[in-house]
Amino acid sequence: MAITLEAGDKAPAFTLKDQDGKTHSLKDYAGQTVVLYFYPKDDTPGCTKEACSFRDNFGAIEEAGAVVLGVSADDASSHQKFRAKYDLPFPLLVDEGAKVATKYGAWGEKVLYGKTVIGMTRSTFIIGPDGRLTKVWKRVQADGHADHVLKALA
Repeated sequence: MAITLEAGDKAPAFTLKDQDGKTHSLKDYAGQTVVLYFYPKDDTPGCTKEACSFRDNFGAIEEAGAVVLGVSADDASSHQKFRAKYDLPFPLLVDEGAKVATKYGAWGEKVLYGKTVIGMTRSTFIIGPDGRLTKVWKRVQADGHADHVLKALA
């Protein structure tokens, strides 16, 4: 049974470690707007394009009062390398076993190169200061996605 979250729903709570082992919980960001984006794999073409797009728009996203958190099932070491290589200014959270991605409906069946596989679906959630989802994107196109996020934050 796939989980389908919509704008207005309460964002599922989570606690994950970032690339440096620092713990991030949704409750740590109470009162702030959070851009939580799930991506399939560090240092792959689409994920790099998306991460760099968030990096390039980071100042404007911060000005809009939001924080950015990237999430994938890659380990901390992979996240450290990816973050350093592309100078990413936001934390990359380690979702071991894709438990949080599953809660958000960002893990499941997808078609990759014509084959059905189980994995991370590129998805983004804007969580309002009250802990409710204000915007949900499922099956995101990496190109220009940060621009859509910025418009939604405006």
